[in-house]
Amino acid sequence: MTRLLRNPIVLGVLAILLLILLVSTVSIVPETKQAVIVRFGEPVRVINSYQDGAGYGYGGAGLVARIPFVEQIHWIDKRVLSLEMDNQPVLSTDQLRLEVDAFARFRIRDPLRMYVASRTEENLVNQLKPILASALRNEFGRRPSAALLTPERGQMMEYGAEIVDVRIKRADLPTGTPLDNTYERMRTARQQVAASIEAEGNRQAQVIRAEADAEAAAIYAGAFNRDPEFYDFYRAMQSYRISFLGTQANGQRGRSSVILSPNNDYLRQFRGGR
Repeated sequence: MTRLLRNPIVLGVLAILLLILLVSTVSIVPETKQAVIVRFGEPVRVINSYQDGAGYGYGGAGLVARIPFVEQIHWIDKRVLSLEMDNQPVLSTDQLRLEVDAFARFRIRDPLRMYVASRTEENLVNQLKPILASALRNEFGRRPSAALLTPERGQMMEYGAEIVDVRIKRADLPTGTPLDNTYERMRTARQQVAASIEAEGNRQAQVIRAEADAEAAAIYAGAFNRDPEFYDFYRAMQSYRISFLGTQANGQRGRSSVILSPNNDYLRQFRGGR
């Protein structure tokens, strides 16, 4: 036995075995990881799990011991993780079909439940994507435009994950025929609005014109009642200006020829009103 212990090859093998035993027994849990200890395929405990308000150094990170070759460690990230959702088709309340790029940030709060439900973070992301996509479509279905989203947090917690934030990166109309149809509907809607505004403007113009004509008629009537002779003279001068000079009410001039006898009643103002 002593001879074997003096053999450098035997010593090297023993050192390697001791190193393997040490590595299988002692592990270092970093601050950014949560460790799920699994024994014969069943999770038995969690080390350095996430706690609200707990700072670094207070969650159990550091050296941990486990039964060698019986217990294994599955690492789960303790930080906030990201999930990308690209080209999600949604339909808003105003029947606009959009393609939305969004992203979600989530944290694994219950690593034990997450391990039981998903095993790995990759599986968790694949399970969360359809839930978030459905929440995204439901949110757009209740709103006419993009808004901050609040996914169904209870359903997320079934996987041991908490959704921290969901934001929209881009919302565009789909290309091709749907885009052309959407533009055509928008153009038709704007034309209808313009026609409605124009019709309302014409109606108000007619009302204003009628009120102005009525006010002018009232002024003329008042002037006639106060001084009929002056009113008759004023009206005659306006008629002469239009007839002889071709000047219209808007100031434009035209051409006209009038042949009358000197004794015509139309020219009585030139004779002093007689």
